[in-house]
Amino acid sequence: MIDFPFSIHPTVAGFAGRAEEKAASAFARIEALEQHNGMKVLKAFLDHGVSTAHLSGSTGYGYGDIGRDTLDAVFASALGAEDALVRHSFVSGTHTLTVGLFGLLRPGDVLLSLTGSPYDTLEEVIGLRGQGRSEGSLADWGVSYRQIELRDGSIDLAAAAEAAKGATVAYIQRSRGYSLRPSLSVAEIAEAVRAVKAANPSILVMVDNCYGEFTEATEPTAAGADLIAGSLIKNPGGGIARTGGYLAGRRDLIERCSYRLTTPGSGREVGCSLDELRNLYLGLFLAPSTVASALKTAVFAAALFEEMGFETFPKTDEPRYDIIQAIALRSPEALIAFCGGIQAGSPVDSTAAPEPWDMPGYESQVIMAAGTFTLGASIELSADGPMREPYAVWLQGGLTYPTGKAGVLFAADRLWRRLHPTV
Repeated sequence: MIDFPFSIHPTVAGFAGRAEEKAASAFARIEALEQHNGMKVLKAFLDHGVSTAHLSGSTGYGYGDIGRDTLDAVFASALGAEDALVRHSFVSGTHTLTVGLFGLLRPGDVLLSLTGSPYDTLEEVIGLRGQGRSEGSLADWGVSYRQIELRDGSIDLAAAAEAAKGATVAYIQRSRGYSLRPSLSVAEIAEAVRAVKAANPSILVMVDNCYGEFTEATEPTAAGADLIAGSLIKNPGGGIARTGGYLAGRRDLIERCSYRLTTPGSGREVGCSLDELRNLYLGLFLAPSTVASALKTAVFAAALFEEMGFETFPKTDEPRYDIIQAIALRSPEALIAFCGGIQAGSPVDSTAAPEPWDMPGYESQVIMAAGTFTLGASIELSADGPMREPYAVWLQGGLTYPTGKAGVLFAADRLWRRLHPTV
């Protein structure tokens, strides 16, 4: 039995002890991965000679910012890419993805999603939802969109190859988003890349890598992806970065994307780093260990809620290619109770009570729990879900395993007491 300094229902405490035993083999795999990726990131720092001078930022136009330029190179090496564009001025993962898509696509081009419907916040970027053709979406700029549906949770390779023949960019969302399908491995992404490029050698493959960084020994760049994108308040920021995003991939494509981030002609040569560089370097350095803590937290959550009789995605012993743990709670009351427990076990704003609300960019009301040091940082322990069937919760993050585990226990305790008020 684990000794908790909190008031946890004895039944839940018993479940927790069995859950941690069940998770032991998965924990060992995660610890081996942490060592591999930690040394890989250190090598990137050593190869590019990071020094104290690189940690100081610039102001104004940012001309000649060696810290910014070296950070790009370190990220590129750590992610297995030719080049990278890492900026605190990316305001979110969606913004980063948008810059990437507008960098690759031109009027008359075709964007093809290989993973079904995109994440909610990208629908308005593409032009699938929103105020018609007046807000600067890809559709507004004359870019067409098609998608193929997943087949048994995986990319339909035959359909992907056929659809790729008339497409410019093949888009892959690695993580599950608000669905219960599996996240995609680097090996699966490699199969899709081979399929679409065999059918159309000129097609570009872009991968939304959010939540997936450092969950495997390699990134989608090793699978042949031309461009990957992610948020720095998720995995690669290590819980230290306060904002920002990255694009990584082919050097020529990074240059094109830099013109969309700033201006044609100026591109990556402008854009001051202010006082953010130290946070971005340190966040990347810590990222493999922070991701390992998040993965352990997710595995523990799966094991615990399986003990409690809930369906989990993925299950405790299944492979993991992102930090997200989905749990089917099956009722709005259970979803609200779970998120309330996560909030109560958070280091910041533990007294707040999450409620569903009309969050910008989302089709349904969403409830979110995140008592985080950085607002919205989902590498820190957080949980959220749309208020719609199957009333599943998507849990992610955990800066340390002990505190991540505690937050999950708070959620389990709150839910158990809600479902069994007289026990």
